[in-house]
Amino acid sequence: MACAGTKNEWDGDSSMALNFHQLHIFFTVSEKGSFSGAAQVLHMTQPAVTMQVQSLEEYFGAKLFSRTTKKIELTEAGRALLPFAKRSIELMRETEVGMSHFTHMLEGRLHLGASLTIGEYILPRLLGPFGREFPHISVSMKVMNTTQIVEEIMLHQLTFGLVEAPIDDPSIQMDPVLSDELKLIVPAGHDLARKETVTIEDALQYPFVLREQGSGTRRVMEEELLRRGKQPSEMKILMELGSTGAVKSAVEANLGVSILSQSSIKHELTLGVLVARNIEGIRFVRSFYSVHLKSTLLPISAVTFLMFMKERDLSQWL
Repeated sequence: MACAGTKNEWDGDSSMALNFHQLHIFFTVSEKGSFSGAAQVLHMTQPAVTMQVQSLEEYFGAKLFSRTTKKIELTEAGRALLPFAKRSIELMRETEVGMSHFTHMLEGRLHLGASLTIGEYILPRLLGPFGREFPHISVSMKVMNTTQIVEEIMLHQLTFGLVEAPIDDPSIQMDPVLSDELKLIVPAGHDLARKETVTIEDALQYPFVLREQGSGTRRVMEEELLRRGKQPSEMKILMELGSTGAVKSAVEANLGVSILSQSSIKHELTLGVLVARNIEGIRFVRSFYSVHLKSTLLPISAVTFLMFMKERDLSQWL
């Protein structure tokens, strides 16, 4: 990678060649903040990790970490190298994913967090087709609300998640992957079910059964109401429930009306036990997002799944 005639010219000595393995080790040491932490993740001995970083420092002729008794920190040269190391790892993983389409032998474990609407009603319809295309990737999914997913990502208990509302945190990388729309949901036979046009004033006359604070569904609904000059406090909230299924059951039992994702009520609409209505002048349109720490590289299984979501026509399953 060095120019001809420089001290780093490739001459057959592998110790003088910049390689992906060293960049990966360097990035992992930076991410974990210690040589021992990187060694554990990489399944290497600590001396081996140290030796590879030293080789990289010799190659560039610059120290990449400043070492103290308590911690290590990136030097100016290390901070300059970090984004290039990250890009090289991302490119390598994208290469592996791209070539896996020819072999279909990509292996790994997909471990993610999904907010309730996505985890209960969207992903189950996608994991079957994904599993058929990538049969050697196993899936482990935790279903929680958006706030809990972000908390676990910040604590490094989850690598990435799929959530229902934007995250306002500069340390979080957020990318839209799907779109969705919320609808006013009422029980069959309800007065509003007989109206073709429903205003927000009509809806506010009835008690609401809503998802709990912290859920993406609740947040999107409240933000859209505020944009339309309506205070969420104007709603007569009878119940706050921790799952979409519980909300649907309460509405079906005629305890109140609600605002839910249309993707979560397809079964009930088919059976005719619930009715969905638009609210005149208001559209609760939102995106679903993938989220992870900007400082963390996604595992190849996660990259594969996100590419699957972006490249396939998901409407055939949703």
